[in-house]
Amino acid sequence: MSGPLPICYLNGAYLPLQEAMVSPFDRAFLFGDAVYEVVPVYGARPFRLRQHLDRLNRSLGGIRMPPAMSHGDWAHVCQELISRNSAYDGHLYMQVTRGAEFGRNHAWPEGLKPTLFAYCTELDPLPAALLENGVAAVTAAETRWARRDIKATALLANILLKKLAADAGAFETIMLENGELTEGSSTTVHVVKNGVIHTPPNSHHILPGTTRDVVTELADLLSIRNTSVAVPESALRGADEIWLAFSTRGVLPVTQLDGTAVGSGVPGPLFKRIHLAFANYIRELGKTPAL
Repeated sequence: MSGPLPICYLNGAYLPLQEAMVSPFDRAFLFGDAVYEVVPVYGARPFRLRQHLDRLNRSLGGIRMPPAMSHGDWAHVCQELISRNSAYDGHLYMQVTRGAEFGRNHAWPEGLKPTLFAYCTELDPLPAALLENGVAAVTAAETRWARRDIKATALLANILLKKLAADAGAFETIMLENGELTEGSSTTVHVVKNGVIHTPPNSHHILPGTTRDVVTELADLLSIRNTSVAVPESALRGADEIWLAFSTRGVLPVTQLDGTAVGSGVPGPLFKRIHLAFANYIRELGKTPAL
């Protein structure tokens, strides 16, 4: 993955990323008291920006914060960052913290000024081997907190789970709780069986995925049956296909789970249809306003 691009946004100013500074008393640093979004950028255009900003505001509501800026103001910031960095394909990271006080109190005082931060990263092209061969995943017990629908910056459990996958030579860790699928450490998981796509329903236990919604919409357009339903571990392990959906890379096929082949061990036919439809959707969306 390419590194961050040089110009960022911090509290109303555009400045070199290496010069950006926040207080060590910022509650994001002390408590992880912040939320974030990651918005894909295709052809210098934010992808599904309204849906990402809607989710950002839902996350803020979940931690009892009002919207930090209007959708229009965020759209302006995004476009400015893309322009100032000459970004083309990549993603935008935006973070809102509760702000800083002079001291450290678990119960926050009212009237704090939130910290707003955003920057761009340009992505390397997706390796063809990931699409041709798929990726490996491992499973693990769910260890995260109870409000996973909030896209909070307190990601310690997620990064430990991601490291578990890396240590096993895999791409992702897929979580199981009480015998049912939740999601990946940084992805939504789709399970295909007998031509039907199954995805766990939105709840406090999973993050409502913006890319997941694209998969659902495309499946409907392609007349592929899909359902939002609890997915037992047995269905995950007996799947014909497993997909990972996430903002920075779209949809990837899982062809190996815990060392065992998924289906025939190669990307399946429904994945190929969805992947092609996703690419066409990005191309068509590029002709429309971002917001």
